[in-house]
Amino acid sequence: MPKQEQTFALENLNKEKILAISYSVFVNLNWPVMFAGEDKLLGNTPKTWKSNSQQIIVGACDNECTVSSEMVHGESFDATGKNAKNIEAFRAAFEDLKNNVSIQVIENNIIAINDLRAITLVKVEEEQREAEEVKRAMNIHGNNLYATYGIIATNTIVFILMALDGAGIFNANGMVHLKWGSNFAPLTLSGDWWRLISNIFIHFGIFHLAMNMYTLYMAGIYLEPMLGKIKFIAAYFCTGVLASLASLWWHTEPVNSAGASGAIFGLYGLFLALLTTSLIPKKVRDALLKSIGIFVIYNLAFGMQGGIDNSAHIGGLVSGLLIGYVYTFSIKREQQQQQAVNWLIFVIVILSASVTYVYLSTHISSEETRAKVLAELKATDFKDTDIFNEKYNAFVELQDKALTVYNDTTLSDAVKINQLQKISLPYWVKAEALAQEMQSLNVGPELHQKGLLVIAYIQLRKKELSVMEEILSGKASDSVNNNLQDIRNKLNIVVDSLK
Repeated sequence: MPKQEQTFALENLNKEKILAISYSVFVNLNWPVMFAGEDKLLGNTPKTWKSNSQQIIVGACDNECTVSSEMVHGESFDATGKNAKNIEAFRAAFEDLKNNVSIQVIENNIIAINDLRAITLVKVEEEQREAEEVKRAMNIHGNNLYATYGIIATNTIVFILMALDGAGIFNANGMVHLKWGSNFAPLTLSGDWWRLISNIFIHFGIFHLAMNMYTLYMAGIYLEPMLGKIKFIAAYFCTGVLASLASLWWHTEPVNSAGASGAIFGLYGLFLALLTTSLIPKKVRDALLKSIGIFVIYNLAFGMQGGIDNSAHIGGLVSGLLIGYVYTFSIKREQQQQQAVNWLIFVIVILSASVTYVYLSTHISSEETRAKVLAELKATDFKDTDIFNEKYNAFVELQDKALTVYNDTTLSDAVKINQLQKISLPYWVKAEALAQEMQSLNVGPELHQKGLLVIAYIQLRKKELSVMEEILSGKASDSVNNNLQDIRNKLNIVVDSLK
């Protein structure tokens, strides 16, 4: 943060007198003196409606004074030069006072400084005691973050491998995510129970990954040292699985769900539970409770927009709260007995597994649905599947343009014949060429069959167009009308097959 410091010489002034005169300077400038040390005074400039206060420190030794001004409220730069102005104001006031201050004022200031030193000493001892309580309760600096780093590394490695497999770095390919183990009801509820675990290491794009890993790290720096690695990892997996179950329960229509956010919300729910108990000292607890509460509320509100699985967030949060209260009991027991209570971790894992087993046993997806999804997944193994789908969408656009003439009831027969030839037929010719290209692609049997149906459909449309022209010209016989009906019956069969 922006800071300026200046040292100036003062002849024939010892340390105590410099501090005594500085005390009067603080008083005259209306700068409250907060603390005093053996050779220092610390105060603040007053806060105004348009400006934060600055911290002023005066250091003294015989015949020399050092004064510093620092912005301590998160400012990035000192645009208006407040620090320099504060130092200049101090020096000017000191020069006015050093030869004019009375002996009585000097003696009174020394008494005031000594009183402030005693108060400062008590305050320092109190803060050291509170710091020791916080350190003992939260095990700060008493543990590394290997579990947190390990989870972050695993998520990152999985993302890189999936990107190499075509999952997409910015725009996600959902089929690849399904192959790698995202949570999708037709598969999870028909035997792929492992997706409840694998999906918490899968992300839809690099921004999804980056945000989740950042919030995971912010939770990990507090929770891993405080809980220990085993409790931390157990909480991550159990809340992640239960969050995935909540997603399956909430969505009546299957969604392709993945991401560590359910487990991360679980960790924050766990942290909230710890912060609502006396386990963490009040001074730290209140600030953390406020910041984490804001984080949770904001992200739940943000998750209400489309494309975010908020049900998993809520499931993780609730399960994390419950696990957090169990952990509170175990941590207190461990502090009292100086002995690990690891059996509670086993109980939490067994209960989470039991809830999962009961839900999966009572909510089973049909084999028919599973087979359809697996068939679609298998089709993605062929390298030209995406190209085929793009060409199929292009064919649909050509078809829609060709059929505009068919459906236009405002045209006369002569005009309609003309437009069928000049508008519709060229579109069918382009569509047929596109369909032939689709047949040359490396795709699975189902898409190959789909391509053949498209060709059959276009050929029937061209025949239909020819018969319609004959009818519109007024030269059609009953057999021609029957032929048109036969063509349209065949078209309906092909369309049903394509659907």
